[in-house]
Amino acid sequence: MTIPSPQPSQPPQSSQSSQSSQLPQVAQTAQFDSFLTNLTYARRMVDAGKILEALSPRGVDTEDFYRAAWVQAIGALEHWVQEETLRRVTEEAVKASPDMPRRLREYPLPLHRMEAVQRGEVRLADAVVERIREDVAYRALQNPDAIAKMMALATDAKVWREAAKWVNRRFRHRTSFDEKSLRGKYVTLLRRRNQIAHEADLLDGDHTRRRPLTAAEAGDAIDWIEHIALALARALHGEPAGSTRAAGVPAQGGEAAAPQPPAQAGT
Repeated sequence: MTIPSPQPSQPPQSSQSSQSSQLPQVAQTAQFDSFLTNLTYARRMVDAGKILEALSPRGVDTEDFYRAAWVQAIGALEHWVQEETLRRVTEEAVKASPDMPRRLREYPLPLHRMEAVQRGEVRLADAVVERIREDVAYRALQNPDAIAKMMALATDAKVWREAAKWVNRRFRHRTSFDEKSLRGKYVTLLRRRNQIAHEADLLDGDHTRRRPLTAAEAGDAIDWIEHIALALARALHGEPAGSTRAAGVPAQGGEAAAPQPPAQAGT
């Protein structure tokens, strides 16, 4: 049964289980639950920043809470992509189906592992999964191409193209993303994360002043990261965006109110 995903306007839930109960079944995995928990931490940092901002404490840059939340949210998505892909790879490898994703079917194994399989010391599926875990353990997912390449181990779908359809469906086509523009949206979110993490968020050419960041901007970024992750989860699952059980559509009749896109919606 598909259940509507969380509304962007809702406050963060205090418990991870209450969030996952609102999600489509395709995203109800331990890996996605962990992602939501990490987003909750990010939203709480934004809330803490707003509280401190109202108190105006001396010597505390409350915008650092918003910067930390932004970095946390991007990190949560990258970690989820890796863990969810590995979960799916494990399932596909065990099935050993001829319909498994092409990149997984063609994944190279070192000779010593092939010899171990031939000697019966390890199953082929286990050897493949172990090798992939080693290869991706420290792989940085610093751009949409890296995410697509990772997910190609678990699906032959063009994940960003399908995710764009799901984002538009999510907002009742009040947005008009295609693959290129959704990738661009994520690159924008990544670029600010990198400015925070690698450049101390300093203004170009200035070693003292930093780029301003508001609670609203950080909150919108977190919302967008959640929307993108949920759309990628649907693409990974292979559910067509034209399905009647789409995000925002109730499982049992009626019409769900279409959520408003976050302020940074763009196209």
